Amino acid sequence: MKVDLSTLRSDFTQTGFAIVPNLFTRGEVQRLKLECIDILEAVKKETGAVAGHGVQVGLAARSSVFQEAVGDERILDILAEILAPDIEFLSDKVVFKSESMTFASPWHQDWHYWHGAHKHSIWVALDDATVKNGCLKLFPGSHKSAIVHDGDASDGHGFGNRLRPDAIDESLAVTAEIEAGGAVFFHDLTLHASHPNRSGEERWVWIPTYRDAKAEDNDYPWAVAAKVLRGEKQ
Repeated sequence: MKVDLSTLRSDFTQTGFAIVPNLFTRGEVQRLKLECIDILEAVKKETGAVAGHGVQVGLAARSSVFQEAVGDERILDILAEILAPDIEFLSDKVVFKSESMTFASPWHQDWHYWHGAHKHSIWVALDDATVKNGCLKLFPGSHKSAIVHDGDASDGHGFGNRLRPDAIDESLAVTAEIEAGGAVFFHDLTLHASHPNRSGEERWVWIPTYRDAKAEDNDYPWAVAAKVLRGEKQ
């Protein structure tokens, strides 16, 4: 799909996110989904279980398919407009929901999980993402400052950093319903959450994260597959 990069950059600057329909083809994301399934099966054999909260980190550290996908030129061309000309991949994860994983992701800013320089992530739909099956929702303009996270994280659903449910005016949120292959680029201060999965069907998402390769930042032990994809590192 041809993307108007100027408009996308303007939207991102104003809202903290940009929705890009059909970034990948359905065939491409089906391949990624099947690779995710293979990785989860391997993790299950190694550890006896996969994460009960439906998140598995470090796909590119395990898979040549994802090592190639994180450097896709369509992703990098957009990041060059909204992040920096020098782009470093950090890490990625799959988020999967099924008939047994129906809960909504709580409102949060990703920055509280890593601090340091700001990073951009991409929420890539591996299935059609709808309100019914738990698509993403975002709060426009929230990327301009960090917000104190004081929600209760004792429900076993992960997300140790979260806001209280009553801290957000849901009427101001933007719901990102996108077809498989669509993507949402977002700043790590952009408040986001997901709808619950009430469809009775699975919903898979791949989320790679990037930073400005020349920014001063922390060293992260979890970024084992980090690599500069464009330009040079500081």
